[in-house]
Amino acid sequence: MSTVTLKSAREHRVTVPSLQRRKGRDPIAMLTAYDFAFARIFDTAGIDVLLVGDSLGNVVQGHDTTLPVTLEETIYHTRLVARAALRALVVADMPFGTFQISPEDALRNAVRCVKEGGAHAVKLEGGVAMAATIERIVTAEIPVMGHVGLTPQAIHRMGGHRVQGRSEDGAQRVLEDARAVAAAGAFAVVLEGMPAELARAVTRELAIPTIGIGAGVDCDGQVLVMHDMLGLSDWTPSFVKAYAQVGVTVAQAARHFAEEVRERKFPDPEHSYR
Repeated sequence: MSTVTLKSAREHRVTVPSLQRRKGRDPIAMLTAYDFAFARIFDTAGIDVLLVGDSLGNVVQGHDTTLPVTLEETIYHTRLVARAALRALVVADMPFGTFQISPEDALRNAVRCVKEGGAHAVKLEGGVAMAATIERIVTAEIPVMGHVGLTPQAIHRMGGHRVQGRSEDGAQRVLEDARAVAAAGAFAVVLEGMPAELARAVTRELAIPTIGIGAGVDCDGQVLVMHDMLGLSDWTPSFVKAYAQVGVTVAQAARHFAEEVRERKFPDPEHSYR
């Protein structure tokens, strides 16, 4: 692809309809983001979807699970990312407890993500059990991205981050969840932690795009947590590829800074007000 073609392809704003048109044609790149600086970098680099993930509970706040994340925290981080996104679609991940109580409660919270956070869409976990909730939110003109398979908010029920759909019954449950999400009006669905063959079958059956994470190469797109992608995490799942080792670079820079401060080499004349 020429530079001119690539530039023109990236100038337009990514929207729900434009993503849906890419189903089976042009793979979708999605990353998590939690602040203005990284969101601007990813947006400029051509990332299609910026997910303000409840993974912020792990990688930003230091919790063992995503469960403690609050709606107010999600709205705050979404606001930062939305300010930076000139092209990418911004999706707010609805935290645990903000959509499970009732469809009306979920709608109120989704409205806040859009109205106060600046999100273009929301994402919520669950399949058949969440179909009525997805339908209610979509009816109010808020696009919803689904999430089935390994759902981190169900960590206690699942007994940890375990691959889903390995058995025949398990695969059938995942497929039914994906069908329910699509039928309820979701514009896309994340497929997490499942055999590649199952993700391939789901992707072929659904008319909406699938975004994989630990689900093989045949999904319509892929998503990673930015800290994993950048080599900032202490531990990463086996399916993650680190495209940089930013943690090592930052540690080296911090050590260098500390050494120069202790040796009174910084600031020097070049780095002082004149």
